[in-house]
Amino acid sequence: MQKQILNELKELRSLIAKLVGTTDLPPEEQFSSAALDKASKQFQKLSVERGEWVKDSEIEKYIKNAPYRCSQFLIKEFDFTRYFKRSYTYYFYKKDLIALVQELKKRNIDLTRYMELKEDYTRFQKDVYAALQNKNSKRRKKPFQILEGIKDITTSPIPKPPADIVKQDLENLKKEFFEFKLSEYIDIYGGDYAMMKSIYHFQKYIEPEIKKRCKKWVDNFNYANHAIKEITRKKEIFIPVTEDEMIEL
Repeated sequence: MQKQILNELKELRSLIAKLVGTTDLPPEEQFSSAALDKASKQFQKLSVERGEWVKDSEIEKYIKNAPYRCSQFLIKEFDFTRYFKRSYTYYFYKKDLIALVQELKKRNIDLTRYMELKEDYTRFQKDVYAALQNKNSKRRKKPFQILEGIKDITTSPIPKPPADIVKQDLENLKKEFFEFKLSEYIDIYGGDYAMMKSIYHFQKYIEPEIKKRCKKWVDNFNYANHAIKEITRKKEIFIPVTEDEMIEL
């Protein structure tokens, strides 16, 4: 009985060695870490050749207008798990990538715009933090230095402006948004964060006054929304709906 089991184990070992392609190696090396790693890479290569994996440089075939080399964003932002990296190239499991494309379409998400929004919002938060921390102060060679006898220098927070003042500011901005048809140049996300639309290809032909007005409106809108959240701990939502759209509803 024992002999039979050993023979079956030998046969199983032989079959596995054939499967991973290490039969030409000595028995003690057939299942070494290096041999298995080599077999894994060969298997990945065959999978890629069969079209089961998509190179990051070919993602645009599946996600329309996808930014070049958007791999790390997909992995980090969407927690994409089935991928591997060879040299500088990422490979994504085709079926999962197609499923992601369908989900983005279902949620009406343009990947390029979403990446721009995340980048812009991160930059905005950094600007707010920099303003609060006064990052323009000169660097010293030492981490910090406080002169002897310097103490008891403090202050108290200034009174927060009444929420009604900020809300009125937002109301004025909303009126301006419709009055000057700013929806043609500005997108609003989540009802409280604004971004200029991409005007890269046409900015030469857009009147400087329009660009100036839009940029100022975006800055003021985001500033006011940040302020109202600090004061009331609640968001003020602005979903632009024109009179024509109201009639349709």
